Amino acid sequence: MTQIIYLDGQNLTIDQVIAVAYGEPSVPKVELTEAATEQVNRAADAVQQLLDEGTIAYGITTGFGAFKDRLIPPEQVRKLQRNIIISHAVGTGDPFDVPTTRAIMLIRANTLARGYSGIRLETLQRLLDMLNLGIHPIIPEKGSLGASGDLAPLAHMSLVIIGEGEAEYQGQTLSGAEVLQQTNLQPIVLAAKEGLALTNGTAIMCALGALEVYRARLLSRVADIAGCLSLEALHGTTLAFDDRIHQLRPYPRQLNCAAYLRAVLADSDFTRHHDPRNVQDAYTLRCIPQVHGAIRDAIAYARWVIGIELNVVTDNPLLFIDEETDEITVLSGGNFHGEPLAIAMDYLSMAITELGNIAERRLMRLTDEASNSQVLPAFLIKEGGLNSGFMITQYTAAALATENKVLAHPASVDTIPTSANVEDHVSMGCTAALQTRQINQNVTHILAIELMAAAQGIDFRKAQLADGAQLGRGTQPAYDLIRQHVPFLEQDVLMYPLIRTVRKLVESEEIVRVVNQVVEDVWDTDKRG
Repeated sequence: MTQIIYLDGQNLTIDQVIAVAYGEPSVPKVELTEAATEQVNRAADAVQQLLDEGTIAYGITTGFGAFKDRLIPPEQVRKLQRNIIISHAVGTGDPFDVPTTRAIMLIRANTLARGYSGIRLETLQRLLDMLNLGIHPIIPEKGSLGASGDLAPLAHMSLVIIGEGEAEYQGQTLSGAEVLQQTNLQPIVLAAKEGLALTNGTAIMCALGALEVYRARLLSRVADIAGCLSLEALHGTTLAFDDRIHQLRPYPRQLNCAAYLRAVLADSDFTRHHDPRNVQDAYTLRCIPQVHGAIRDAIAYARWVIGIELNVVTDNPLLFIDEETDEITVLSGGNFHGEPLAIAMDYLSMAITELGNIAERRLMRLTDEASNSQVLPAFLIKEGGLNSGFMITQYTAAALATENKVLAHPASVDTIPTSANVEDHVSMGCTAALQTRQINQNVTHILAIELMAAAQGIDFRKAQLADGAQLGRGTQPAYDLIRQHVPFLEQDVLMYPLIRTVRKLVESEEIVRVVNQVVEDVWDTDKRG
């Protein structure tokens, strides 16, 4: 049975965005609630009333931006709305992938469903029709300043509604006119306020934020598991994860992380008990709860911001209709400004960069026999010298970690004035979110390499332990899953396909799934994020 997600502008969740974007396990249909339909119709009627009365209102009977003082004759109002779409579609760069495009369309539709934007039901319904039919506008990644919203990319999304632009449909790229013809849809002739309503808002950066916050949360879980496998491979101790230590610094997610590590490593024969000659590990092992816990805090903050932004109204101007008198008030404001998202994405970028940094340092310790006190052979390979083993995997991880440090420069601290200095401060929120996306991709690869290397190290450790030695309660299924897909490396082989395989295990959530079948996922015990 097809799942239906009902939009009312107030209850959309990150999980629903993920479901619509990726269509797993099946593609949900998206419809408006009855209440949303009534609100949309009421606001559209209000716009028409303003036109009939000759009321001057920004973007309805005036130009945009620096042209805000140019009055538009009633007979040219529709052309004005078409022109905003045509003139603003100047994006560049690679197009967004289909999941991101679907998330953008969904979030924009949800914003319009609140009924403060003045869009007609037929225009909003066309956006939902495209989403449900799998018509995906070609939207270039670059061109948004994050105020007045994501103008250029949202204009590209809107082109197909009016029969212009391009769209992906059933694996082909077609013109907007062709795709509408193939699906028996007519181009929409935009009415007053509709061009602004479609383009003036934060849907691009919010969609990127929702997808990347979800991915970051996954990566934080994978990093916990990878850290545990590395600790076992390096004969580390769990004593630093003792709850008594963390109760004295009671950040909720540090406590949660330490508890999760203890659960994952429970019953392990590979960890070190108290040893007066070796009382503590290096920071990359000993401080996992402190570092990963702080990263969880950043992810939780970003989730909180995105959770709000999914259900806000971000275009301008907005229409308010008095419930008792039906009096219409048009207010111009700045809800389109992406500063909350920009700062959240910058914070998230820095946090995930740190997730990659500490993972790369654990990988270094796995491959450097001097750093691991010769617990493991150099570069995790037999016959070193003839074989290079995991030597160059650390180079790759180091390159990715270094790239992340460049990408983590905050975009939100930059601004450049536009529109003849009327729009004189911008958020760069879309840039911040795109940087987060690249950092997440890089850290996915770093963690895949660490998982591979840790599994290789564990196999060397097995030879040092008695037969029947067991890994931790959670690390055992993670190790078993890796070994189902990647063998122990006796000698040098082509490794990039193996890294790709483990990366897919990370991205598919399979690593986390097999661990959390036997270990409670304490990530979620603190409900503030």
